[in-house]
Parts: sequence; C-alpha cells; structure tokens
Amino acid sequence: MKVICVGHSTFDTTLPLKEYPIENVKYRISTHIECGGGPASNGAYLLAKWGMDVTIASVVGDDYYGERVVNDFLLIGANIKYLERRKGHQTTSSYIIANMSNGSRTILSSKKDPIRKLSQTITDKADVILIDGEHPETAHEVLDNNPNAISVLDAGRLNEDTKALGKKVTYVVCSKDYAEEFTGKKIDNTNIPLLTQIHQEMQAYFQTNIIITLEASGSFTIIDGVYQIIPSVHVKALDSTGAGDIFHGAFTYFIGNHYPLKEAIHLASITGAISVTRVGSRYSIPMLSEVLDYDQAI
Repeated sequence: MKVICVGHSTFDTTLPLKEYPIENVKYRISTHIECGGGPASNGAYLLAKWGMDVTIASVVGDDYYGERVVNDFLLIGANIKYLERRKGHQTTSSYIIANMSNGSRTILSSKKDPIRKLSQTITDKADVILIDGEHPETAHEVLDNNPNAISVLDAGRLNEDTKALGKKVTYVVCSKDYAEEFTGKKIDNTNIPLLTQIHQEMQAYFQTNIIITLEASGSFTIIDGVYQIIPSVHVKALDSTGAGDIFHGAFTYFIGNHYPLKEAIHLASITGAISVTRVGSRYSIPMLSEVLDYDQAI
C-alpha cells in the first residue's frame, strides 16, 4: 500500500525542564533531544516506521537542519525523491520547552514564508494520502491525481487553504481550536448537543467525514448515525510535543488499512498516549506492536 504525505518539515530541539522557566534565570539541563518534526512529516515518519511504503513531499533548506531532516527519513526507509532541499531556503526550526511536571510544551518556531508548491510535479500514485495544509498547490495536485485514495487532512490551522483541501479529502481530522474558530462556538467537551451542532456545521461545509479531537477528552464524530466521543487513554504525560501529529499518522495507518472508524480512532489515541510518556516528538513514536499489545492489555 503506497502512501504520499504532503506537508511541513521542521527540525525540533526539545529542552526538558522540571518546571516552566522563570524570566532572567539561568538553567542547566543534562540532555536535549534533536529530531525532525512537522505534522505530515511526523505522520510520514510513523507510517514508514510501521512498514508502509511512504513518500514524503516537503521542502527543507540546503542547510544543516535540512540535512538532518533528510537523514531521518533515509534511516527510517521513506522515499525522499520529493523531499526538496531548496537552495537558499532556511529549514524551519522549532525550540520546544517541555515542562516535565505536567507534560505541557511551549514552542518557539523560526519559519520563512510558506512555499505553496514543490518544484517537482508529483505524478506517483497513492492508495493513502496524508496532508497538513502546507504546500497546498502540491497537495491539491496529489489529491486530484488520486481521486480513489483514502485521504486525511490534519487540520490544525484554519485558513482558506485548509478549508479548500478539506472539501477534497475522505477525513478532516481537526483540532478543538480549529472547530471553534471555524464555527465561532466555544466547545464544552461535556456538551454533546453543542458538539453535535458544531460537527453538523462542519460536515455541511466540507461534505465529508469530520473528526474533532478534544485532547484528553478523546475525539468526537458520528459513527453509524450516532454522535459520540471516543475516549482517550489516560496516562502520566511527560512531553506532549508531536502527540497530535502522531495521532494523525496512526489514524491514517489504521483507516488506510481498513480498520473500522471507531477502532482506528481508539488505536490512534493509544498511540498518542504512549508518545506523551516519552520525551521528543519523533523519537516518542511507539512500535506498532506496542500499540496493539497495549490495546489488548486494557
């Protein structure tokens, strides 16, 4: 099964601290974690780690960070022929403060102007597609070239590009913030009628399957005509960096392999939960066997 992932690539440096830093104070840490990042890129990394035939379509710079991102994908066995190292472009870099006391993270990103289209036209065929709204013209090309593929939009940022792309995919998997901004309604995770109204507004616009992630409360969607929350898995979080990306990547794997929707969401939630018990986004991705074993144990 062939997968194409189109989206943002970053280079992440995670600094684990016992508590959130105080201004104008020096801190010393014993270690830090460096790895590639970005929503669709982290999803691509997971899918390659779990044995799928993955092509990553993204842009990095011809700099040190770009080289590190490329090497990450080479080591995991992804196809990088559309991972463009653009001359003069600066790879997006993110600096992440991971508060180990409560699992929260604060991210500072340095990013150049967005690149709407890759230099190469992607002619490869795909059975499964994961996009995050970055490089939207290339994402449209891939979707238009593969109308029968199962496609997932990781909808984290509301803009005209994600709204247009969402009308072409099989699944819009959006954050709580995205749903709130889209509808102008503040979500109460316990208010099912309100969640239902928000879901219906989004489904009326996108005309496709909508899944709203509610962080620790789980995910809200409609299955067999019933609106429901699929609960999350509760764990002691150390670092939540990349957990959403990992959820989307795992959901893409399970739905792409034709798992029922409820099970795909449930197993993706387990994957995200395991990841937050470890530090560093990409290096926190569990093996597929760990996820399946965890599911059997609960």
